[in-house]
Amino acid sequence: MAGAKSALVLCMDVGFSMSNSAPGEEPHFELAKKVIKKSVQRQVFAETKDELALVLFGTDSTKNPLAQDGQYQNISIHRHLMMPDFDLLEEIENQIHPESQQVDWLDALVVCMDLLKTETNGKKYDRLNIALLTDLNTPTSSDQLDVIINNLKDAGITLQFFLPFPVEDDEEGGGDADRSGPGHPGTGKGLSKEQKIGSDMMKHILLSLDEEDGLDEIYTFRLNAIEQLCMFKRIERRPMPWPCQLTIGSALSIRIVGYKAVTEEKLKKMWITVDAQTTLKEDVKRETVNCLDDDNETEVQKDDIIQGFRYGSDIVPFSKVDQEQMKYKHDGKCFAVLGFTKKNMVHRHQFMGNQVIKIFAAKDDEVRLERWLCQPSSRPTLKWEQVNGSSFPLKQCLLYVQLPFTEDLRQFTFPSLENKKLAPSDTQLCTVDSLIDAMMLVEEAEDGEQNDIFKVNHIPNPAFQRHFQCLHHRAVHPKDPLPPMEPWLKAALERPEVINERCQAPLEDIKRLFPLTEVEKKKKLKTSAQIFGEDAGEPDAKKVKGDDEGEEEYNLADISEGSINSVRIRENQLRQIKFSRLVLVRYT
Repeated sequence: MAGAKSALVLCMDVGFSMSNSAPGEEPHFELAKKVIKKSVQRQVFAETKDELALVLFGTDSTKNPLAQDGQYQNISIHRHLMMPDFDLLEEIENQIHPESQQVDWLDALVVCMDLLKTETNGKKYDRLNIALLTDLNTPTSSDQLDVIINNLKDAGITLQFFLPFPVEDDEEGGGDADRSGPGHPGTGKGLSKEQKIGSDMMKHILLSLDEEDGLDEIYTFRLNAIEQLCMFKRIERRPMPWPCQLTIGSALSIRIVGYKAVTEEKLKKMWITVDAQTTLKEDVKRETVNCLDDDNETEVQKDDIIQGFRYGSDIVPFSKVDQEQMKYKHDGKCFAVLGFTKKNMVHRHQFMGNQVIKIFAAKDDEVRLERWLCQPSSRPTLKWEQVNGSSFPLKQCLLYVQLPFTEDLRQFTFPSLENKKLAPSDTQLCTVDSLIDAMMLVEEAEDGEQNDIFKVNHIPNPAFQRHFQCLHHRAVHPKDPLPPMEPWLKAALERPEVINERCQAPLEDIKRLFPLTEVEKKKKLKTSAQIFGEDAGEPDAKKVKGDDEGEEEYNLADISEGSINSVRIRENQLRQIKFSRLVLVRYT
């Protein structure tokens, strides 16, 4: 059911054994804490109504309603069932620390079950779930195991286990062994006696709840949980139907309903202005005053202001009445077929808009009566057909994609790429083709089917992921600088390694067949000697005299006469130049 909410209880072991780790390894407590933080982050930024609670066991204190007569001790309900927020993220970061007690994880499970039963009573939830994070390294009693399993079934509660080690595959089921991969530092061979007993009890519970896929709900801190939770959960949207009438001509009308299949996702929460000290929006008051651009800055009332369109230096005023009259008038929703054309007439590069809508036939109780003949010689029979989920699967639908108008098209004119002097050889063309084949982001399976290597629809929007990461860091660490982008997100945007390996050989061939030659850029000549050259027989320092020895030379004494003749000065300067070559220039 779209829009329904779920209830999740995170139950984390903070006891003594969770702080122990082998040299060089990160403690199990820190790994479990990362899983908790990532899970809460996903819930906060998913903008759903799902509720979450946090229970800690192995604490030095006790805070739960079942703690009576010495039972269910050292178990604390840190957060009751409610929508997660930044306060919870800050509490997880600063208030949850390793403690020194050891508690039976089955007792903590009972406290979580009681919490769900009490705080969901009278409310509607589509799912009740408990996620238990522990190393199972505590003494466990199986006296009430069957009672716990029956209560889980009756309440409809599902379980998930997050462990620091993969579960070994055995006769009962698959477990986590296949997913863990080789060389994991925490395989089942080095488990303690308590961990082996706890692992068997955990398998028994999960297989009792789900015989086929029960062990699929076991995850490891390093390999499954953190990698999957690092990606912030996508923002959920309820599918809103768009009912309309599909009209073909003036006589045929078909009831349809449309759903958005692809659309641009935008952040729902926007930036707002708050006070820097109190971080409250209410503390910032805004007041807008409209004034004339005159010496007195005469105030203008809002009712005396209208909009206008600027065309160059002219402004064309447009009142609200004009705007209403300018709008397109229609009779309501419309989905009319204008005509039909060949598919190759609609080019892929002409698709525009920010969404793709799938059009389905509306569900109703109408049927179609038909006269049916199996063969020309057979007797006619009457049959009926109904459009339903079985005869009309979801993949059979119409796709609506927006097309451009004339003003939306951009025309480009490019020079021809043909060049007889630089025409590539057949060997060069084949080498480029091999590089393109190596860069194809598909691989062929054993059955001949092609699969995508770079699954674009599985890659999260990096802008959203970075945005959420920085918001969380700033909320929890107000004074620290923002962290760098997480490595998993960088890796998700890189070219797949298999493509890099396939491209090495074609790239080497291209480097060999297309040699690069460095072209030196000629320096710009600035001096007259570089432009005209110099006579080899004439020394550089020799003074050049004019042709007419009797001509008066330019000297500073002319300035004392009080009259500066620019033409005369220019003539004297030109006489000092040796006119072996002539250059025509325009001088201003």
